[in-house]
Amino acid sequence: MQYGSPALSRTIDELMKLPGIGRKTAQRLAFHLLKSQPDEARALAQAIIELKDRVRFCRECFNATEQEVCGLCRDPKRDPAMICVVEEANDLLAVERTAEYRGLFHVLQGHLSPLDGIGPDDIRVRELMERLGRAPVREVIVATNPNAEGEATAVYLTKLIKPLGIRVTRIARGLPVGSDLEFSDEVTLARALEGRLEL
Repeated sequence: MQYGSPALSRTIDELMKLPGIGRKTAQRLAFHLLKSQPDEARALAQAIIELKDRVRFCRECFNATEQEVCGLCRDPKRDPAMICVVEEANDLLAVERTAEYRGLFHVLQGHLSPLDGIGPDDIRVRELMERLGRAPVREVIVATNPNAEGEATAVYLTKLIKPLGIRVTRIARGLPVGSDLEFSDEVTLARALEGRLEL
């Protein structure tokens, strides 16, 4: 759909590429930006540029960071013998908000989805197995999302990790099936962590 301005049409088209943004939301956002002060729009544009220029993934856990190794991996107060595996960095933030977990993390940067052509080589499974091979880990908590892809990923990881003699647990139910960790409240997620189950 073309508007009177090619720049407006392009902005809407680009916003629609973001996850969860359909045409109507993209239009609202584009018109909001159009009506905002020039400094506000420039600040948003600059923040996006800095995000792309400065933020990278931690070489250990693949969390978003501006250093080679993120602050969580460098924190001496965290228990290095526990690794909580999550799908995305925003899931890591959801677990951190509970203040219940004091171990390390591993961000898969996705989940298994054979129907979409996403296999183990497309997410950070190999890197997880390398970490487990070089560090004394006593427990891996699989905190993938409670949906079909998250469950498939959890089963796959369990089959890989259990033969290493490492305890594998799954966060307990109590999270709504079909939802994402980032949308869970702290209390529900904290209870799910406390009640995790052996796989």
